Amino acid sequence: MEKKLLTTLAGEKPAIPPIWLMRQAGRYLPEYRRLRAKAGSFLDLCLNPALAAEATLQPVRRFDLDAAILFADILLIPFALGQDLSFVEGEGPRLSPPVTLERLDAFRRQNVVERLSPVFETLRRTKAALQPAKALIGFAGAPWTVATYMLAGGPIKDPAALRRLWYDQRDFLDALIGLLTEKTSEYLIAQLDAGADVVQLFDTWAGGLPWPILDSVSVRPLEKIAAAVKKARPGAPVIFFPKGVGEKAPEYLATGKCDGFGIDYAMDPSFARAQLGEHVVVQGGLDPLAVVTGGDVMIKAAASYLKLFHDVPYVFNLGHGLVPETPPENVDALVRFIRSGAWR
Repeated sequence: MEKKLLTTLAGEKPAIPPIWLMRQAGRYLPEYRRLRAKAGSFLDLCLNPALAAEATLQPVRRFDLDAAILFADILLIPFALGQDLSFVEGEGPRLSPPVTLERLDAFRRQNVVERLSPVFETLRRTKAALQPAKALIGFAGAPWTVATYMLAGGPIKDPAALRRLWYDQRDFLDALIGLLTEKTSEYLIAQLDAGADVVQLFDTWAGGLPWPILDSVSVRPLEKIAAAVKKARPGAPVIFFPKGVGEKAPEYLATGKCDGFGIDYAMDPSFARAQLGEHVVVQGGLDPLAVVTGGDVMIKAAASYLKLFHDVPYVFNLGHGLVPETPPENVDALVRFIRSGAWR
């Protein structure tokens, strides 16, 4: 049975676009909160294949979405490289010890595929449970975004301080980005082998970087990862989501390596339609806070994207992930509206 997400990424234009939502599995769902309490820590949940598969499947069951996205975290790569990883309630991730040039050799020797074997078991279990028409999405954090957390030891408080590394310690930053590019490629190829149909790269902290830093730490690494994935597994679709890059978005398309391009809620959708829509399958855009509000506000905002991209292949999604305060009934209403075709 054909999977609508995959046929759309291949260039077909269905009457009703495929829909999935970033962070569709999460704290806004009561069933997820129960699962999270059962798991103990967030990291334990990510590394427990039975529970992580259940978290992956929950929103697809509840909302009949067109795809499931692996329940994991972008910081599993630094964990697999040897950094200690924990998640502090209300504060976010903590990574230690600090990354140094000397530690990169030890990181390089780590087998991330072996250490993250529970993630691949999660994919296998999810694949077995998914309906044939539903796609399974794997993902990873992009090298720059993962590097920022590794260098800051946790949530980024001052991105400018990390940006200075490009000027002050270019060799160190290049080495770290190169290492993450290599390990992320291996990780995504293994996800495809475990059952993922498509993979997405999240570059959450790409916004605000001047050119040529953006080119060096974001555009070229994503190009290299996608090229490695496609060389190893020809035909595997790759989606880029570099948040906040605005007018620099076409630079990612120029690599010729992405099949889908996620737009964030700050990007002018008319710019995306004119500059991206003729060259790549655009995905997303809707402000997650519109889904918190729901009602006519949400419906009108969603309809504006659906109408604007009606004549090209398009994947409906948000411009960033669902937030914890999102009412599940609003997500249900959003999916029903899109499926109804009432926006046409």
